[in-house]
Amino acid sequence: MLILATAAAAASPRVQASELHGFDSLTLLAPPEALPELSVRAADGTERRLAAFAGRGVLLNLWATWCAPCMAEMPALDALAARLAGTTPPVAVLPVAMDRGGAAAVRAFYDSHRLAHLPVWLDPEGEALTAFKLRGIPTTFLLDAGGRARARWEGPIDWSGADVPERLARLLA
Repeated sequence: MLILATAAAAASPRVQASELHGFDSLTLLAPPEALPELSVRAADGTERRLAAFAGRGVLLNLWATWCAPCMAEMPALDALAARLAGTTPPVAVLPVAMDRGGAAAVRAFYDSHRLAHLPVWLDPEGEALTAFKLRGIPTTFLLDAGGRARARWEGPIDWSGADVPERLARLLA
């Protein structure tokens, strides 16, 4: 689980952009799956359940600041969040950090990597690990407006493709 991600980060401190998986790597879930309920913490400490995002698509990305594959993925995810802002149908990018260092650690990571479009969401106790049966991070889920998982992927994804916003909208409709 996290131990595997830590070992991978130690063995390969830098993951190259060429090592990111394409959007087509997402595993489509048919039929869509209900996910266990999860509470995430906003930067200000307030908690929200995933159900609070109902009514729009959600790209849920579970990551950590110390995870090398996550580091490689975050710039493209940040750019995608900027491209998705104000789109119809709405798609929220929800990066949930599993760092014990809290919002300060995530903000420092965002600043050092010049990430300006991602919100700070936290799961410092790692509840998602057991709730979603994660084998490692990063792990991404695409949730439709009803909160059902339409796709899942374990590993870093290259979100920079020109057609990604359109494909997300179709997949999450």
